[in-house]
Amino acid sequence: MGGGLCLASVTRHDKPLFRQVEHPVPMHMASISDGPDSSRFTYTKLVSGLDEPMEMAILPNYDMVIAERKGAVRYFNNTTKELSTIAQFNVFSGIEDGLLGVAADPDFKNNNWIYFYYGVGGEKSVSQLARFELKGQKLVQDSKKVLLEVPTQRKYCCHSAGYLTFSGGLLHLSIGDNTNAEEIEGHTPIDERPGRALSDDQAATANSNDYRGKILRIKPEADGTYTIPDGNLFPKDGSQGKPEIYAMGVRNPFRISVDPKTKYVYWGDVGPDTEVPGSEGKMSYDEINQARKPGFFGYPYFLGDNEVFPDYDFATKKEGPGKDPQKPVNDSPNNTGIRELPAAQPAFIWYGKGPSRKYPLVGKGGASAMAGPVYYSDLYPNAPYKLPAYYNGKLFIFEWIRKWIMAVTMDANGNYVSMEPFLPQLKVVAPMDMQIAPDGAVYLLAYGTNWFARNTDSGIIRIEYAEGNRNPVAAVSTGKTIAAAPFTAVLSAKGSKDYDAGDKLSYEWKIGTKKIPGEEIKHTFTKPGVYNVVLTVTDQNGGKGTATTEFKIGNTPPDVRITTKANRSFYWDNASFDYNIQVTDKEDRQIPREKIHAGFNYLAFGKDLAGALSGSEGESITYAATAKLYASLDCKACHTIETKSIGPALKDISKKYAGNAGAGDMLARKIVTGGSGNWGSYPMPPHADLPEKDAKELAGYILSLSRKAGQTPLSARMKLTEHIGKGNDGAYVLQASYTDNGANGIEPQKTASHIVLRNPLIQMEDYQEGNVGVVIATQNTGYVSYIANITTGKYARFDQIDLSHIKNIRLRIQEHGAGGTIELRQDGREGQLLSKIDVPGGHLNDLKTGWKEVLLPVNGGTGVHNLYLVFRNEKLKGPMFHIDWMYFENDFNPGP
Repeated sequence: MGGGLCLASVTRHDKPLFRQVEHPVPMHMASISDGPDSSRFTYTKLVSGLDEPMEMAILPNYDMVIAERKGAVRYFNNTTKELSTIAQFNVFSGIEDGLLGVAADPDFKNNNWIYFYYGVGGEKSVSQLARFELKGQKLVQDSKKVLLEVPTQRKYCCHSAGYLTFSGGLLHLSIGDNTNAEEIEGHTPIDERPGRALSDDQAATANSNDYRGKILRIKPEADGTYTIPDGNLFPKDGSQGKPEIYAMGVRNPFRISVDPKTKYVYWGDVGPDTEVPGSEGKMSYDEINQARKPGFFGYPYFLGDNEVFPDYDFATKKEGPGKDPQKPVNDSPNNTGIRELPAAQPAFIWYGKGPSRKYPLVGKGGASAMAGPVYYSDLYPNAPYKLPAYYNGKLFIFEWIRKWIMAVTMDANGNYVSMEPFLPQLKVVAPMDMQIAPDGAVYLLAYGTNWFARNTDSGIIRIEYAEGNRNPVAAVSTGKTIAAAPFTAVLSAKGSKDYDAGDKLSYEWKIGTKKIPGEEIKHTFTKPGVYNVVLTVTDQNGGKGTATTEFKIGNTPPDVRITTKANRSFYWDNASFDYNIQVTDKEDRQIPREKIHAGFNYLAFGKDLAGALSGSEGESITYAATAKLYASLDCKACHTIETKSIGPALKDISKKYAGNAGAGDMLARKIVTGGSGNWGSYPMPPHADLPEKDAKELAGYILSLSRKAGQTPLSARMKLTEHIGKGNDGAYVLQASYTDNGANGIEPQKTASHIVLRNPLIQMEDYQEGNVGVVIATQNTGYVSYIANITTGKYARFDQIDLSHIKNIRLRIQEHGAGGTIELRQDGREGQLLSKIDVPGGHLNDLKTGWKEVLLPVNGGTGVHNLYLVFRNEKLKGPMFHIDWMYFENDFNPGP
């Protein structure tokens, strides 16, 4: 939260289930066979159904405070197992910002101090690090002390970070680069053209006089201020840069940790999307970084093992030589800090979107690298649930997108040795935070399946390791958790289990003061309210596991549906697209049209889809950023939106030129050159320094104002043409949302729905799950990446593809091997067979050539399904062929 949440891609992949050692393991290290029995770990889902949880603070009594991105502060009572909301901050939660971090003071037991980092709501673009007193379950608002205020920009998405962690009394805060990555033309954002400072990371992460793209290290003081500790990157007097900076040259240091013994700082850095060739495919690597001392970590000039980005000139569209990693110089006109930067430090671990040669266990696809704690067994001498000594000295890293956790082995000097999966059976959905409690238990915060939503599979998981009797694992299964009263819930504990064979389990449900036994029960909530349902599963030896689920009764969420007769996955040139938006709400019997936000927009390459869906409603996706640009200029001194001032109201301008095909270009020219006479004698000043692109966006924003809010049609039919000539990377987004009025003491509920139409050409290496190999694009392959090592029984899965109106799938293949059959199946490797095609064998000497296209018919397929391409040749062994891409042909469009 992508972000904050810019997490690179919505592509998801299953985690590996085996260990592979990348480098020889020293003899004193544990061997693979010494690994602990994974069944000795038991886990409890303490909390579920959180709304975008970002970080958790474990208090001395094992109560927890959870920060939710939209501003809610949640409190979990470890004794009663109940969850409550203790505060709601006024936050700016667009472009992945919001309430991002929370940490308890190391001396919380005595001082009750707790720290938050959040984007402050309102017109001022700042984020604050603030301290409060937490007395019991009450956050004392008038105890607020603002330690640090960080200026940001809110025009463009993304990268907020915002993680807080203490080490040795020092508070570390990670801050994302907060820089526009739109239209970077396949390079890093180093746009030095006039008016493009917000697209120049040399003004942020590579700028020693800016907090963004940094990890800060400070010492909070009792009076609510802070001091600068010894050993930060720059002198305390600020003569060379912000003295709070410990590490700079980072893009989105989303999760950080500090080694409790060595004090090395670790973080995951979410990587860019570039077209620059590198050692691991395109230089779009995510990184795990290790800072043994303060330093500059390369971005936006270097990535991975200090691989160099070219110095791209956005004005001339030409590449020049990159910087020298040993003597990088920030010569951008937007830099306000030192020119000569410290030598760049290489990443500790790095990997791209494709398979990694150096770290094969990390998988492939979208990525969001994160760093967890380093474990030392002797720091938990009497802890009942401490990890086995096998993990002593290991660093835990995890992946938000790829859903794995790895234990990284290092040598005595902190150098990388190997990595291995940690508890792959957990299947954590989007791990967001990982901490080790004083009793040795591991706590995981899960974000959940859907972006920017309250997910039923979000929550907090507590993991315990035990040598003797293992606690049962409690699991609650239920349907809706938000509904009107009366509401009958079916609560099931059938997913609960115990790893000790022969243990007999008993089940008890606690709802308010009522306790109900049974593995599966029905309970009717007769009155509105917020209810915590606590399941306790007990074995005959006294071992217990608990799980908590929250029900909000009294207000049914709205039902927002988008129906279409067209395909819901793809767009084609000049294809017809129809839609119909319908909204119903049980409590709001009348749905005012003006409260339904709807919009249909084309987002070009570089637009961040996650940021658009999180920060805008309906039609405002297109002009949300431009409205902020307008507010930053002097235009508002003469023009208001609604009423005449010195100049005409913007809405009057919009109405005057409505339907005029050339109005946009004319207004853009006038914004740049100035003029007078059309609306009166007062001259409009010129804005000669305003880039043409921004002027055109402002003109489009003004012309859009003649539409009343919410008046994008709820039903329409149109031809899709806006993408033509703009490449293959854009997407159409149809979005609809409605927030009800709240009812019966339950806050208003928002429901949103959207359809994203993408290009029908899909690169085969972008599969969601599979066991085929990927050849990375290099000069030897003609810069083509493709799937290879395709032997019988292998497959590739592509998720949620609408087959409506799909006639054929066109495949680009190389007959390089034994040949075989390609089967198209839906919903499983052995699912319904839709069609198949035989590909003959062959051999090529030059892998750059010999590509041909074949048609795979789609017979009887309709609706949205997971598609499986399954490859078979039962007669001949060995590789069969290579496949580059597939193109979905509709009823009238024959091909790419």
